Amino acid sequence: MNVVAPLSAHLPQINVQLAEYSELFMLISAFIYTLAFILFTVDTVRSSATIRRVEAELSAEQQQERSRQLVGAGTPGHDDDIASASPASASAADLVDDDLAYVGTSRPFANVAVALTAVAAAAHAFAVVSRGVAAARWPLANMFEFLTAAALVVSVVFLVVLIRRDLRFLGIFVIGLVVTMMAGATIGFPTPIGHVQPALQSPWIAIHVTLAVLAMAVFTLTFAMNVLQLVQARRERALNGAPKGGFERGLTKAQFMRLVPSAFSLESWAYRLNAVGFVFWTLGPLITGAIWANESWGRYWGWDPKEVWTFVIWVVYAGYLHARATRGWTGNRAAWLSIIGFICIIINYTVVNMWFPGLHSYAGLPE
Repeated sequence: MNVVAPLSAHLPQINVQLAEYSELFMLISAFIYTLAFILFTVDTVRSSATIRRVEAELSAEQQQERSRQLVGAGTPGHDDDIASASPASASAADLVDDDLAYVGTSRPFANVAVALTAVAAAAHAFAVVSRGVAAARWPLANMFEFLTAAALVVSVVFLVVLIRRDLRFLGIFVIGLVVTMMAGATIGFPTPIGHVQPALQSPWIAIHVTLAVLAMAVFTLTFAMNVLQLVQARRERALNGAPKGGFERGLTKAQFMRLVPSAFSLESWAYRLNAVGFVFWTLGPLITGAIWANESWGRYWGWDPKEVWTFVIWVVYAGYLHARATRGWTGNRAAWLSIIGFICIIINYTVVNMWFPGLHSYAGLPE
């Protein structure tokens, strides 16, 4: 009599000890990310205080200059006195660059926060890779693994862009989102390490889900930039003499916004990054997802809830790019469309996964 061995007999053994190391380093990285977030917050407060000090010094110098003009108008050396005030003016202006270039402003707390983010990302990478090695599979099979991997990619993309562009003003928001994703994975989607369903035992998971994670990481950055763009645009209107309510008056006094580029610059850079994220989303969830669905279920498209929302997200970002490039949708309208796209992503990976049953229900939550 032939006895068919169970499926688990053909699967590799899970390395329990390595899995425990993965969990430990995941906690360590979350703790370091939290420290980095705190330091980015301290940097924001200290930078605001520095801006107030520089502006006070500049105001005092300008008052002294006006006094000298009244007393010594027409005397030799008067023009030289006026020229001497320009360095202080430059120091006040050189707080941010609209091209996101480094301007040399001293921000030691932000620099330490960036270093801590790099250390956290290294520990985080070890945790993600060791989880995959322990289970002998690609570590992106459930929502816990997806969120932790996405948080890692968000931090790595942030660090890579920091090499060429000064995104330290985004640190408090990006690392805050990373900490939120890590907490969400641990609290909302706790999933012990284990083997996966047969449909996920495919090499397509490495391509399909990795591209989805890359797209989500880029869209996370643009979401933060678009939110800041809306705030900065409102502040700029208030500064230019538009009617001011209590919120607008508060924005004009918010010194932190002096560290943020102009709304136009934020929108331009968000558009460029969204174009990159759109390519990842098209190649990942949409195209490779259809190919993988055909391999697993014998059809490219089946109106599964996850497939529908993947297409909805693609349509929103495609509409955003089209409107921005050909219809002149710039400014706040473009920002809101991009934000709506990111909200659709959040709905796709939370609400749809948890409450819409389908062939893609791999959240890892108990039935």
